[in-house]
Amino acid sequence: MDISDRLLKLLIGAAFAAAGSALWWPIEGQAARLKEIAAIQGVRSNQLMGYGLVVGLDGTGDQTTQSPFTAQSLNAMLQQMGITVPAGTPMQVKNVAAVMVTANLPPFAQPGQPLDINVSSLGNAKSLRGGTLIATPLKGADGQIYAMAQGNLIVGGAGAAQGGAKVQINHLSAGRIPGGATVERSVPTPGLQGSHVQYDLQTDDFNTARDVVNAINKVKGPGTAQATSSRTVIVSLPQQPSERVAFMADLENLEIALAKPPARIVINARTGSVVLNQAVTIGPCAVAHGNLSVTISSTPVISQPAPMSQGQTVVTEKADIRINQEPGSLIQMPAGTQLTDVVKALNTLGANPQDLLAIIQAMKAAGALQAELEVI
Repeated sequence: MDISDRLLKLLIGAAFAAAGSALWWPIEGQAARLKEIAAIQGVRSNQLMGYGLVVGLDGTGDQTTQSPFTAQSLNAMLQQMGITVPAGTPMQVKNVAAVMVTANLPPFAQPGQPLDINVSSLGNAKSLRGGTLIATPLKGADGQIYAMAQGNLIVGGAGAAQGGAKVQINHLSAGRIPGGATVERSVPTPGLQGSHVQYDLQTDDFNTARDVVNAINKVKGPGTAQATSSRTVIVSLPQQPSERVAFMADLENLEIALAKPPARIVINARTGSVVLNQAVTIGPCAVAHGNLSVTISSTPVISQPAPMSQGQTVVTEKADIRINQEPGSLIQMPAGTQLTDVVKALNTLGANPQDLLAIIQAMKAAGALQAELEVI
């Protein structure tokens, strides 16, 4: 055997060894950035709300007889503009609608920055399409004005009515104004003012809190972060304020390995939806399932009197009630350690979603289902 043949065999052996090592290499777990699983305490948005009027509607505004607050608001606005309406004058204005304006003030927002606002009808306006919101102050929970809103509405719908017939697409009594508000006052955000910053985890998990601390200390040095609970991590900030923005930018992009979530089954009793996560397992059990149906039918029966008997025709009903119970065989369900095994085992029952709700609850009560049930 020459040198070239030996070299070829060595290369083939190395290739198989590399392939085998690749097959046995552990698969990395799912990871997420720190800013996706945690929030900084004190760095939050604030809800704003205001009451205003939308004008310029094409006869689709509030009916003032049924929405008296619209006429009162219009009268108060005219008085502020120096126009006095005689007392007792009926105001039948169909182009005005009373609305509620809502917006979210993001953290660190400064005066002059625009905000997107939502406008929703308060009265019985048929449509806000084509309307214009006049200057409306937006207040926070403390009653202070933080933004002013005004602009033309965008309503994602259309409708038409004529002769008692009506056609409508989407919702016409609510709209949106992109950049329709201007920030007038900033909210103090003490998130980066002290010597420490606190991260609040979205899930209550000690393993995730430990992984966050290890990831931060690995990048920024030992002792930089410490966990005080399963949801709270305290991080020491740099002494120089100019370095804190770059420091926080590095932290929010850290990759954190997500721990295996707790086994949970979410049940929507109204729609019959059942959602299982990948941690749900079942133990060996036997389940018998049969459908029970009750059918009630009513048939009218007419009883006529004999001729010349001076009787009256009587109409009665004959009710027929039937109860049908289909036989259900006892099905043995093997233990399942993966989500696919659990789905296959539940599909063997052939139950509809409503019956599946009762079966899952019974399996949980019997101790064969290792998961937490949550009904929404």
